[in-house]
Amino acid sequence: MKVVQVNMDYSKVPSLEVIDKTIIALKDHGVKVILADSKEQALEEIKKSIPEGSKIMNGSSTTLIQIGFSEMLKSGNHNWKNLHEDILKEKDYGKQSDLRRKALTKTDYFLSSVNAITEDGKLVAVDASGSRVGALPFAAKKVLIVAGANKIVPNLEEAFNRIRNYVINLENERAMKVYGMKSGFGKWVIIEKESIPNRIKLILVKEPLGF
Repeated sequence: MKVVQVNMDYSKVPSLEVIDKTIIALKDHGVKVILADSKEQALEEIKKSIPEGSKIMNGSSTTLIQIGFSEMLKSGNHNWKNLHEDILKEKDYGKQSDLRRKALTKTDYFLSSVNAITEDGKLVAVDASGSRVGALPFAAKKVLIVAGANKIVPNLEEAFNRIRNYVINLENERAMKVYGMKSGFGKWVIIEKESIPNRIKLILVKEPLGF
């Protein structure tokens, strides 16, 4: 796929006009959208979206850390069944991978972020192993995505450009600190349309979040 250079500032939140245009396109593609003014409101929207007693699973996400969701899970200050806890208790990598696969189909809600959102209503996500993006197209019953509006780009070509020239540099820095090794482009997922009503909800935040 040819990459088009648009010379964007990928950390910048676009105009409200662009945000509104993107929301309309996402809704036309079957994605429910909640527009949040702040990361604090985004966390409250998550709490309102997931019923008490639900089984939840989440992918690795800087955005979820920034809004306070990850810390809330660690504290236990919630009324959900966190499937990630059992996975992290397992120290054998092979068994842990099996638990991750099973959790994607058992979870009531899978939470994560994406790396780019196009103005014409596409969601784009990539990670090295696929453990984060695997739930998005089909495996999880419901998907709850949180993303800063800074991830909005004009088109799919620019989404690829954003990921290959901006996201990967910041992700490599994070991976080196956490894992001692760089990340890479392993598995890509593009959500162009969701046919199951209310399966995917995007909490779009009018703040720069994640990368």
